[in-house]
Amino acid sequence: MIHFRKMRVSTFAAFFIMLMKYPCTLFAQDCETGFVLTPVSSNNQIEWSKFPEFSLPFKIIYNAPRFGDTQSQPLKHGFSHLATYSGNEPGSLNPANRAMIWYGVATSSGNQPWADNVLRSPWGNDTAAYRNYWDHYAATVPDADIVCLDIERMQREDRDILALKTNNQIPQQYRSLSDADFLFTYKKDMRWWYSESIKRLKMKFPNVQVSSYSDVPVRNTWLNITSNSWQDWTTNLARTHYLAQDDAGKIGGSFYNALDFLTPSPYYYYGYDHPIGKDYLSYLLFNIEANRAWSDKPVIPFVWMRVHDSYDPDTPFISSFMAEATAIFPFFSGAKGLWLWENPFFPGTRQENYAPYEHFIYGLYRLSAFKDMFEGDYELVIPQSARDHMELQNPVWRGVVKENNILIAAQNPYAADNEQTEITVYYKNWYKTISLKGKQVFLCKFDLNDTVNGTEPFLSDVNVYANPVQYELNVVLTGINGVTDVYFSLLNKNGQTVLQKNLKAVNGQTKDVINLPKLSSGIYFARFTSHTKTIIKKVIVHQ
Repeated sequence: MIHFRKMRVSTFAAFFIMLMKYPCTLFAQDCETGFVLTPVSSNNQIEWSKFPEFSLPFKIIYNAPRFGDTQSQPLKHGFSHLATYSGNEPGSLNPANRAMIWYGVATSSGNQPWADNVLRSPWGNDTAAYRNYWDHYAATVPDADIVCLDIERMQREDRDILALKTNNQIPQQYRSLSDADFLFTYKKDMRWWYSESIKRLKMKFPNVQVSSYSDVPVRNTWLNITSNSWQDWTTNLARTHYLAQDDAGKIGGSFYNALDFLTPSPYYYYGYDHPIGKDYLSYLLFNIEANRAWSDKPVIPFVWMRVHDSYDPDTPFISSFMAEATAIFPFFSGAKGLWLWENPFFPGTRQENYAPYEHFIYGLYRLSAFKDMFEGDYELVIPQSARDHMELQNPVWRGVVKENNILIAAQNPYAADNEQTEITVYYKNWYKTISLKGKQVFLCKFDLNDTVNGTEPFLSDVNVYANPVQYELNVVLTGINGVTDVYFSLLNKNGQTVLQKNLKAVNGQTKDVINLPKLSSGIYFARFTSHTKTIIKKVIVHQ
């Protein structure tokens, strides 16, 4: 720690001059880029040429409008693959830069039970017809590095599968099975159909990298994430989808084993103005982190710069700060790429301002300044699960550590436009308090050997949930640099103490459940006191 009072005047003057001249060097901090984005103002245009050329060490697929670009501009600006072609593409493209979505895998072979959107049955299909269609597709498309299958033809929930037992379009031999055997057979046979299409494709292209849209262990499930604990999401096989399971119900099986990488689809179902829409960042990161907990396959999520049309038929663009965060944060949760998708029918039928696309590209550009942090060996710092962020609705930060440096990404998705939020970021014995303005995306590299930071253990933050409470108070303590003693007291609105307890905050997040005595309904105040600070949280008790 620097002590100003021990400096001589001349030393202090030199220090002050250095502070003014080299503010980032002093604190071993690297934050700024040399390019300031001025978003496009005209409709149906993306101004690629105003961005510096840059690259990233990830598979980032551009599957969006080209607006007349015939120079493969996305490949010069952070993207590694094109899946929407223009000019002489795809013929002029190196196959290593070519990606494709295979639409209609289940639905383009005529009137088949599997293709029926209501039935979605693996039984009674013409296997020869499907194989002929798949083989014809493989024979007519160009070689590509990546192919993502868009299948989307299965009954998702057990209740929906069992409902087929009353449908006379299902062969009697299956309807006669017990419920357990019916479920087992349906899931097993459906996995066969999904994996057979990949098998036929790889007969023609043995080296192609294959995925299947949204067919991952933990599928998109916006509305019920906080219904289960993070431990439950990452250890309970009931939270995983049967397509990614083997016959014993564990992660594996023919279809999962045929996939080279996973492509979850955390499209944003709600605009930011919707209360649920403010969870966009935790939802995005949950889909990455939950699937990484179950699989060591690379995760490359689909992202869309629009609000999903399932809930908003106008499918407006997402906010610019959401677009920038979407380009940056996934890699701090372990994603190995992004698939930027757009509805292929929109660009020709709408006049719209594509500024959110430029904010996404700008996010990639900002990240490219630190691309070396994601090359070789590096460590992810995830202080709190995305699921818990969604429940606590608190600022999100993640870090990447390589050698003696840490790269921090942070955002408060719940902040008002001009609200200042201070958070403490940390790694082992290093910590630093940073300030966020509104919903800005903070991206900055620090030197872990920075001597400005102390090493004394302390309490950084406290969260209590869920309000109102009845019998139990859930507490999350954030401790820095080891173990900190915390004195807890619960006071009523008259300032009288009704409960006391000693707690400990260890390095990182510490969860605790405090059992409450029988209390009258009303407002109470939870006070957490350590040797350095006191934090008070309002608690509503409802009996």
